[in-house]
Amino acid sequence: MELHPLVVLLIAIAVVFLLIIRLKINAFIALITAAMTVGVLSPKVPLGEVMPSVATEFGGVCAGIAIVIALAALIGQCLMESGAADKIVRVFVRAFGEKRSSLSLLSSGYVLSVPVFFDTVFYLLVPLARAMRVRMGKHYLLFLMAISAGGAVTHSMVPPTPGPLAMAATLDIDLGTMILVGAIIALPMSLVGWAYGALRDKQLDIPLRETPGLTLDELEDLAVQGEEKLPSFFMAMLPIVLPVLFIASNTAVGALGIEGGLQQFTAFIGNPNFALLISAAVSLYLVAKQKGYSLAELSKPVETAFASGGLIILITAGGGSFGKMLVKADVGKTIGEMSQEFGVPVLLLSFLLGALLKVAQGSGTVAMITVSTIMAPLILDTPPGFHPVYVACAIGSGSLVGSWMNDSGFWVYKQMSGLTEIEALQSWTPLLAIMGVVGYVVTQAAAVLMPLT
Repeated sequence: MELHPLVVLLIAIAVVFLLIIRLKINAFIALITAAMTVGVLSPKVPLGEVMPSVATEFGGVCAGIAIVIALAALIGQCLMESGAADKIVRVFVRAFGEKRSSLSLLSSGYVLSVPVFFDTVFYLLVPLARAMRVRMGKHYLLFLMAISAGGAVTHSMVPPTPGPLAMAATLDIDLGTMILVGAIIALPMSLVGWAYGALRDKQLDIPLRETPGLTLDELEDLAVQGEEKLPSFFMAMLPIVLPVLFIASNTAVGALGIEGGLQQFTAFIGNPNFALLISAAVSLYLVAKQKGYSLAELSKPVETAFASGGLIILITAGGGSFGKMLVKADVGKTIGEMSQEFGVPVLLLSFLLGALLKVAQGSGTVAMITVSTIMAPLILDTPPGFHPVYVACAIGSGSLVGSWMNDSGFWVYKQMSGLTEIEALQSWTPLLAIMGVVGYVVTQAAAVLMPLT
């Protein structure tokens, strides 16, 4: 008997929740098992190709994330150990005031996630959240959710991140219009997310747990030392700003259509792997200078960081492999075809398809690309009476809804912050869903009030 793709999806979801939540199986093993289950149950994947497909998709995800995650873990470790993270926190708290210190993380995530992938931004900023929690003694969950509220929305709404960029091309939207409208709609989404984070922080008592790297006692020692022993603010910020500048330079050159030697140069230095490699080198120099380490002694923070980064790579790539196998099983395609049959209004259909595909296969980028391809002929055949940029914003908003254990962002948030799976489901998942719904409501209102046609 041939199982319907949606039945395959439901069984796969049940497998993930049973293994991770109920049986407490390691997340990597659970996700690979779920990916295999999808392949075995789907008639679209020959039985003999199930495990090779799982391994191939796992390797494909690793190719895109492994070096970045390993280097970002090292940078985060060095930011903590050198005191750079604590220095940045002290400056932020003085600038914003203690009550509004989370806004510094919100605005940093919002801006940095425009040229840089959200995962990388979270890696770079989570040491600041930990240092800020040690310094203030509270609000750890708020700091984590503030980073997420700032970074996740611009990653989903504002080019040149791949999803919004692809939507602009598919729906024939001027890039400047997509950037402007996406950034405007992303702003209230981010602020509502920050407010929800403040509410959730009061409801959930999330302690600062040990994670691979510095112990809590070591963090406390760094927090109480005199500021004269910390690096300068310029040097503390350099490992964070440098990769952003490198990556942004490549983005800018590409957006301007510049070719030749300059384009090749910025493509090289703007590759995230190279940009973070240089940043890691600066971070190691900072540790060596502050701690007086020799080259041999630098091996300790390097090995500690890579041990934690390796686990994150395994789990993140396992989630990616699971999502890719759902794509092979035609889950996303089936959902798209079923949704079109019901004659739902264009913006609502765009939002719902984005959410359904996000739940089904985990990747917001894949959801945005797929749904924009589905919607393009619909809005060309029957122009909706408003600018297609609003269709793209509705899709981007929908791609935030339903982030769970097949989304690499879920695991990055969970692993780097030291939360449990339940705590991540109680904070990350509803945070993104609320921001997605707000994005759709704002988009719908904007399309009525300012159709831009």
